[in-house]
Amino acid sequence: MPQPLSRDLDPPAARTGTRTGAHPATSDAAGAAPGGAPRRRRPRLHTGRSAGILIGLVAVCIYLGITQPVFLTWGNFTNIVQSNSVVLVLALGATFVIIAGGIDLSAASALAVTGMVLAIALEAGLGTTLALLLTLAAGLLAGLINGVLISYLGISFLVVTLGTLSIFASIALVLNDGATITTFGLEGFDPIYAFTLNSVAGIPYVLLFDVAIVALGGFLLRYTAFGRAVFALGSNREAARLNGINVAATTLSVFAIAGLAAGIASVLSVGRLTAASPTQDATLLLTVIAAVLIGGTAYTGGEGGVLGTVVGVLFLGVIQNGLTLADVSPYWRGTVNGLVLIVAVGIGVMRDAGVLARLRRRSPSGNPA
Repeated sequence: MPQPLSRDLDPPAARTGTRTGAHPATSDAAGAAPGGAPRRRRPRLHTGRSAGILIGLVAVCIYLGITQPVFLTWGNFTNIVQSNSVVLVLALGATFVIIAGGIDLSAASALAVTGMVLAIALEAGLGTTLALLLTLAAGLLAGLINGVLISYLGISFLVVTLGTLSIFASIALVLNDGATITTFGLEGFDPIYAFTLNSVAGIPYVLLFDVAIVALGGFLLRYTAFGRAVFALGSNREAARLNGINVAATTLSVFAIAGLAAGIASVLSVGRLTAASPTQDATLLLTVIAAVLIGGTAYTGGEGGVLGTVVGVLFLGVIQNGLTLADVSPYWRGTVNGLVLIVAVGIGVMRDAGVLARLRRRSPSGNPA
């Protein structure tokens, strides 16, 4: 009979101390008084791997609030939300994949091809419901193709998703000879358009949808057996298999979720832009992966979470909004995202390696009494 998951396979909250804190022996020594009696420790607030970027987000918001008065308006906030909903949905799907120890390089191409499917279905007069179902099915199929090749044929996720990146991008071009399809005025598009741009009581429908999908993703990761299996898979694939987890099925599932997320994101994209383009922004994939990683999800897998991803998306969205308000060229966006990604992941690597803890111990305030 399979044994229950060991402590090493639990979600990151259960093992934060062993990854980021001091060695247990060191902690015990520091917590004892010279006479041997235990010394009372100061309470510490554990804010997780995304604490640094959250502090950075608050600092940037304060700065922009002072230098750009329009930044703090509700209208600007809703603009940030609506502009970054596509990135958020794609990043949520990528979060599952990266926590499981993989990566999906085909997300942007899957977004393009599913967006073209939606536009073609609307153009053919299939109606809103059927067009949406076909779009979501196309996204799910894209994810299943990746998942089957990776989990059941044993091909590297980098090779598979790099290949499907090219395949999906090519199919998106072939579907309409490389031309963009304008959806404004098409039968069945009005409900999609209204959903992406309208609001209720001043709150955009897209914001309510984002909250709902984030809550669903967080629930799946933290409170279900599937979520525990995803963390276990990213922590130690072989140990997960020995503990009775179906590694192939779990891998297939996370890539299917990423594909479905691409289908959902394409609906938001087409609804907002009133058009489906067979090509996507060259920096979209970088932005999605950067949002996940700077939000605290470990690129090696086994650690992370949905809320950290939300913080990462907001941080990059606020930075982009600040550049726009300051009339800085949008061409700098890729540079900023790349720098933030390198710095955030670099700090995470140093933390996991104990570099930051050693620096704190060497500082005057970190010396034992």
